[in-house]
Amino acid sequence: MRKRIANPKANIIKKGVLDMAKVSASVFTSHVPAIGAALDMGKSQEPYWQPLFKGYEFSKQWMKDNKPDAIFLVYNDHATAFSLEMIPTFAIGCAAEFKPADEGWGPRPVPMVYGHPELASHIAHSVIQQDFDLTIVNKMDVDHGLTVPLSLMCGEVDAWPCPVIPFAVNVVQYPVPSGNRCFQLGKAIGKAIRSFEQPLNVQIWGTGGMSHQLQGPRAGLINKEFDAKFLDLLINDPTSAAAIDHMEYVREAGSEGIELVMWLIARGAMSDVDGGPAAELIHRFYHVPASNTAVGHAILKNN
Repeated sequence: MRKRIANPKANIIKKGVLDMAKVSASVFTSHVPAIGAALDMGKSQEPYWQPLFKGYEFSKQWMKDNKPDAIFLVYNDHATAFSLEMIPTFAIGCAAEFKPADEGWGPRPVPMVYGHPELASHIAHSVIQQDFDLTIVNKMDVDHGLTVPLSLMCGEVDAWPCPVIPFAVNVVQYPVPSGNRCFQLGKAIGKAIRSFEQPLNVQIWGTGGMSHQLQGPRAGLINKEFDAKFLDLLINDPTSAAAIDHMEYVREAGSEGIELVMWLIARGAMSDVDGGPAAELIHRFYHVPASNTAVGHAILKNN
């Protein structure tokens, strides 16, 4: 009698896709440091700030109703964990915890950020095997780029609702990664998450932007038309959004507008970019100004 050879995938097939991790939604938001300061100093209801925070009221309730098991949060470090001596293009935090950073005026009074080392390690292994080079970080503090989005989406809480995997992208020191490179990386990250053999509900967040410039003759630049176009493309035609050249970001959205490439990582992780059903727009919001910055925000449900 011929001996039957075991199928190593049989257990996964038997368990079914519901026992695998999934990307349930992508969240996009600016991460302006002054927003964190307004929250921390109790100024969120002042006339200047109230319209901005009102735009996130829906999002905070949505977050409570759609609590994930983990958040993969794409942001850029602002010379806190990394300096000009060493700037990785893409860095994934694989530690069990990350302290809020002291950015010169003390750490923000927000909860400790707890990571998900098992999922982070799996993503790192999978993405590197898909030919993307990542820097593995086992100890780092996280600055406003990561904590402000958490505050906007979760409110003032004693603990963040779930583990967070920090993913830092260099958009500070040129050369920076292209939009298409980030978009393709997002696809690899989405594939990595969906291959994790635990039934986790994972959200992927892209942060930074929108149009703004903090220095030079164009300091204070805000381009509402470019921002609206980018949001339209991000939601409905992400491949075209990914094709925007980095010099167009600088010309149209200011020197710091390049942060928008990080939104493309989150968008690339959605199923529709690889032939799945169209993503569903849950919420869209735009407001100017917030400390000389245009604030954009959107939530997409992954179908």
